[in-house]
Amino acid sequence: MIDRAGLAAFLRHRRESLQPEDVGLPRGQRRRTNGLRREEVAALCHMSADYYARLERERGPQPSEQMIASIAQGLHLSLDERDHLFRLGGHHPPVRGADSEHISPGLLRILDRLTDTPAEIVTELGETLRQSPMGVALTGDTTHYTGPARSIGYRWFTDPAARRTYPADDHAFLSRMYAAGLRSIVALRGPSSRAAYFADLLLGQSEEFRRVWDEHEIGVRPKDVKRLLHPELGVLELNCQRLLDPQQSHGLLVYTAVPGSESHEKLQLLSVIGSAAGGSSGWR
Repeated sequence: MIDRAGLAAFLRHRRESLQPEDVGLPRGQRRRTNGLRREEVAALCHMSADYYARLERERGPQPSEQMIASIAQGLHLSLDERDHLFRLGGHHPPVRGADSEHISPGLLRILDRLTDTPAEIVTELGETLRQSPMGVALTGDTTHYTGPARSIGYRWFTDPAARRTYPADDHAFLSRMYAAGLRSIVALRGPSSRAAYFADLLLGQSEEFRRVWDEHEIGVRPKDVKRLLHPELGVLELNCQRLLDPQQSHGLLVYTAVPGSESHEKLQLLSVIGSAAGGSSGWR
């Protein structure tokens, strides 16, 4: 059963304890509100301000599991806090581990501060959970896919548009890298995992995947310098740093260029062009 009073009190406390800069929002010079406004939380949680306000006032229908998950992410809750919120809302908490899509507050705080740098948070299967504005400008919005197509490894072998973001000379290596990476995850997570399911799908859909899969390669690592092909700026040579969250198996990927290089100048131009230029379907 939903605990309306407990849910309302917890939401108010969490909202009032957060500052705009904690969630990547500007503070503004005339701000008098302690913590976040309800409208700000509603926007972070992708819901109407009226719906969120009713929850804090112990009104309205019982929120769905999807709505609770969105609130937990918008309020930058820890896993323990997320589970508590689910119970207050009358639901069982989601499972933790590799399949969880709840991003840790630490990774979110870092990403929120990377407004001038291409960055993204991804699952171990290459599903984009969140992008910085510059990340969208670089590769396009890669969060909108559904089903297996959310995985870049799956798209690489099934959607020709996924390859437009990389020079043709790199395609053969990337096919080997994605197949080898998926094989490692299958061995780690087991035959009943989503990774194994994706492998079975690809074996039935892609002749190229079957060929590279049959090579049984392991440990094909990304190169130190990654080349990305932007539709307006051409090829950018970027270093990719990865920060891992071991509890959730999520990675924060940050793309940088050597200062003074041509690619560094292109990144600076990309910040001016903005996300409207990132029209490719893109991927890492």
